[in-house]
Amino acid sequence: MEFLWPTSRAPVWLLVRWMEHLGFSEPAVRAAVSRSAARGWLVREDGPRAVYRLSARVQWQVTRVRERLYGTPEEWDGLLRVLLYHVPEERRPDRDRFRKELALLGFGTPSPGVWVTPSPRLESALDLVRFYDLEGYVELFEARRFSPRPLEELIRQSFDLEAARGVHTDFLNQAWAVPKTPEAAFANLVRLVHQRRKAFFTDPGLPKALLPEPWPGEKAQARFLSLRETLYRHAEPIIRLREST
Repeated sequence: MEFLWPTSRAPVWLLVRWMEHLGFSEPAVRAAVSRSAARGWLVREDGPRAVYRLSARVQWQVTRVRERLYGTPEEWDGLLRVLLYHVPEERRPDRDRFRKELALLGFGTPSPGVWVTPSPRLESALDLVRFYDLEGYVELFEARRFSPRPLEELIRQSFDLEAARGVHTDFLNQAWAVPKTPEAAFANLVRLVHQRRKAFFTDPGLPKALLPEPWPGEKAQARFLSLRETLYRHAEPIIRLREST
């Protein structure tokens, strides 16, 4: 849905055309759309044409990812936000999904049931708590006092920054030639955005003040944005098909 933002809606024929450039057949695309609708990820609009839009839940997820893909890094205000939870074992599936999405929002965990983030923007975390109906199992508060050494140790325990460093370094070392055709540029653009999105499950997006030096994340993000601009420009004849919807 990178190319349909912010409406996040498309007729099936457009999805078929686009996915053909990624090597997927029309029957495979139509089957995937049907499965996604059955799972509640897509919603079919009323009308004679087969037009689908993202469900409210998936739209929320896409919005959070785009904030990290294209948002401006914040200055740290010196506070940590701490989330504590104790979810009963019978709610384990919800708990596991909740934890996975906390990681995507930039939370890290120094010990079981404890999650921390330096971000002051907690609306998304509260949305998650409400979505999974966990209000009675979660506490969220700010940590206002800590000395530098305990803070450094807490960051080390909460986030695997060496794994994040490796993801950024690998991306910087990866070759991304600009294809000669719009179709190939479109395919590369999709792969580029997908790869960068996956990095957020490893890199929490900590503010610069909490990162070790030297840190390759800033260079990796700059390279991603530059590559995206170039590939998007070359892929525009394919992307502009959406104007026919």
